[in-house]
Amino acid sequence: MTTTAPRPETDGAPLGSASDRILRTHLPSREAAPGVSVRDADTSLRLDGGGNGLLDTTHFDVVRFPPPPWVKEQMATAIDTGAWAYSPYRGDPEVLTALSAPIGDFLGSPVSGENLALTPGTQGALFTTLAALVNEGDLVLLADPDYLFCERILAFLGARVERIPLTFDTDEPSLDLDLIESFIDQKPKLLLFSHPNNPTGSVYSEAMIARVAELAVEGDFLVMVDELYSRLIYGDGAFHHLRTQPGMAERSITLLGPSKTESMSGFRIGVIVAPETVIQLVEQCLAMTSLRAPAYSQHLLSRWLVDDHDFLRDRVAELDVLRTLTIEKLGAVPGLRLAPQNATAYLFVDVSAFGATDVEIAARLQREARVIVSPGYQFGARGSGHFRICYARDEAEWSAALDLMVTCLTAFAAEAGLTA
Repeated sequence: MTTTAPRPETDGAPLGSASDRILRTHLPSREAAPGVSVRDADTSLRLDGGGNGLLDTTHFDVVRFPPPPWVKEQMATAIDTGAWAYSPYRGDPEVLTALSAPIGDFLGSPVSGENLALTPGTQGALFTTLAALVNEGDLVLLADPDYLFCERILAFLGARVERIPLTFDTDEPSLDLDLIESFIDQKPKLLLFSHPNNPTGSVYSEAMIARVAELAVEGDFLVMVDELYSRLIYGDGAFHHLRTQPGMAERSITLLGPSKTESMSGFRIGVIVAPETVIQLVEQCLAMTSLRAPAYSQHLLSRWLVDDHDFLRDRVAELDVLRTLTIEKLGAVPGLRLAPQNATAYLFVDVSAFGATDVEIAARLQREARVIVSPGYQFGARGSGHFRICYARDEAEWSAALDLMVTCLTAFAAEAGLTA
């Protein structure tokens, strides 16, 4: 005889109504603008990732900046090898073993295949790792500003989130290390930040990274660092990986992938580098969410970090030219402030002097310049008064779009009484 579990109480909510977990991702504790929720702002600006016929600066233009030439050949080989269609949940063992040496060399810290898991993009890495580790009510420290979906995923999981301010308009950007230290007595589960920072492009000094490691060891908490853009660095400055610091191989979780620098977002492949105990937990979460990273895409990583150095050098040089163009054109707008950093293909534009909300500015840029930008509220409270743009675009198209943006923003500035 079969029995049917009693139907849960719905408190009068209609069938198909949002779960409490989804409602938490609307971030009801803060507003995008006075009287406008984060969710309502996203919806009004059509920030659904689809572009909606406008020039979408929320991501890279992968037509102008396509993947390396070998990707097509490698994907064809993978598709022809039908036995590659399925892999263990955390990734094909041969791929993981082959990746361990180049990833270890890149990070400056030994890595074995047992320290790696492959995920559906670094977005999948972010969600599955946090879901595997974070309990309802756990204290998680999160940089502010930082990647927009971090806060939303943590809200979905019911974590208690405390934002750690990032000062990024200086020559040496830094998280508020004293504030991190002040939370140690409250036993945080995790510190989470991107490096280079998304949205600002900030690259942290060795001293700051070393101090983060010291605090993590002292407070006995994990540190998750999203290093998706760590190959997209301008100039000759050094990049300092957290994993190399004393004690951090045992308590750091590093997210990597070819999505941005190599324009491989469409292949949905990311990499987690973490202690073996964490990887085992992530594997369980992968099994329940996606079963595995796209199996054929896993084999595209065979040449990543190995023989793509010339491609990377040329890509960074091209983006640097676009970066200069963007700074020069936007720099002509009265009242607009820029603090360009030395990494990513993003510029975080300060328009706080305009006296308008992020929503108003983003909406007007859509109407008058036909451009979608990422409004600053998405990245945290300290992002308000800014917008983020990605300048990895076709040069001629981007130059024309910038002219329209400058015209729109200059009119906005004039209405606010700002002059050159």
